Amino acid sequence: MTEPHLIRAAVAIANFDGWSEATLRAACEDSGEDPALLESHFPRGVTGAIEDWAALADAEMDQAASAEGIEALRVPQRIRRVVELRLRAAEPDKEALRGALRVLALPWNLGLAARITARTASTMWHAAGDSSADFSWYTRRATLAAIYTAMIAYWLSPRDPDIEQALAFLDRRLADIAPRRRAA
Repeated sequence: MTEPHLIRAAVAIANFDGWSEATLRAACEDSGEDPALLESHFPRGVTGAIEDWAALADAEMDQAASAEGIEALRVPQRIRRVVELRLRAAEPDKEALRGALRVLALPWNLGLAARITARTASTMWHAAGDSSADFSWYTRRATLAAIYTAMIAYWLSPRDPDIEQALAFLDRRLADIAPRRRAA
């Protein structure tokens, strides 16, 4: 994995200039690293840097959830809180995220996009305390991946909703999948 300080520098530049080799080179320069060593610092190029950013965001979200002690919440509220932590952490870098998704939407990057989404959904469930080891392990992650992806697409849409609107969208999606209780 690329060093976190280099990833953060690349994200800061990508907010304004998008994701490119020039962005990675500038991140090296801004971090005091020799740009001639670009391939050593970012051995998998732009897509590797984006993947490493997602992994770093996953780890930071997991740590934030652990520090908050969300165990007292019910599982749906834990999931909601974990997704909120991830979204709020991404808010300052919304343009870098938009650019990263443009790169990942290229046909030859769709497999990587799926792996990143799957890992993020799994990390969210882990942060929420999921310890399932049966078929529900897969269904929970697939459902959350679909909801999270839809929420990110909504948040990054051209009408540019704010974070509270994106969280309201999340709440509606989570309510859609909540088990319905039968009236007695």
